[in-house]
Amino acid sequence: MKVFVTGGTGFVGGEILRQLGAAGHEVRCLVRPGSEKKLATREGIETRPGDAADPATLAGALEGCDAVIHLVGIIREFPGRGITFEKLHAEATRNVVAAAQSQGVRRYLQMSANGSREGAATGYHRTKWLAEKAVRASSLDWTIFRPSLVFGAGGEFVNTLAELVRRLPVVPVFGDGRYRMAPVAVEDVARSFALALDKPETIGQTYLCCGPQDYSYDEVLDAIGAAVGKSRVCKVHQPLLLMKPLVALLEGVPRFPITSDQLTMLLEGNVCDPGPWAETFGLSPVSFAEGVKEILAG
Repeated sequence: MKVFVTGGTGFVGGEILRQLGAAGHEVRCLVRPGSEKKLATREGIETRPGDAADPATLAGALEGCDAVIHLVGIIREFPGRGITFEKLHAEATRNVVAAAQSQGVRRYLQMSANGSREGAATGYHRTKWLAEKAVRASSLDWTIFRPSLVFGAGGEFVNTLAELVRRLPVVPVFGDGRYRMAPVAVEDVARSFALALDKPETIGQTYLCCGPQDYSYDEVLDAIGAAVGKSRVCKVHQPLLLMKPLVALLEGVPRFPITSDQLTMLLEGNVCDPGPWAETFGLSPVSFAEGVKEILAG
């Protein structure tokens, strides 16, 4: 099968490209000019210059392909540079859906996010939901995946927290640290995308993708501490009454590590029932605690 992929230069995209290649699929990857070196693998990958947010660059780009995997997404907006959730989630998805329909590609896989819903508290989740609506309203044979927080080797989440745990005598935590998450391994997410291409029973379905066990944020830090050889991770819990205004004040600074939207999503938690997804794709999802041991070994 020949698969058109957007967002292939990202963390999840790199693993999906690897697994598509291993499964024998041909891949054509939409890449913004100058970003070719960001591809995790280029072996057997045909690149097409373009931008999912610019419909003109999609003209003819999907011709000859059998399926589309749309992965483009951001976790933080920079409106001054034209980088917004509306543009990169909702508009880009509408563009790719329209291109698929006009160029005769019926099979379509969409990367969404756990927590996407109408009326969500954050722009991230609201625009992910708008993207889903565009997919569902299309004539395509679609499948939607909603992963929880994705972790893996080279992923920002594990590397950032591991650096804090290694270097700081006390790790700061927003609030009480009890909000829960069920991180999911990037290999498991990528495998389900690759397998879905040949599973017609997944057409018209939405899958929640989470790890097999959920953890409080404090427990996530403890799991990372154990993986790097720390018997105990000392934490200082920062009062939300003080931290929320501080984040709102500083989130416009590019290097400030968190935005108000991200803090809201963190406190909401990020868990789901992975059973239907795992059963459909024959997966035995890797737990976060086991996964980080392998990632951070040595």
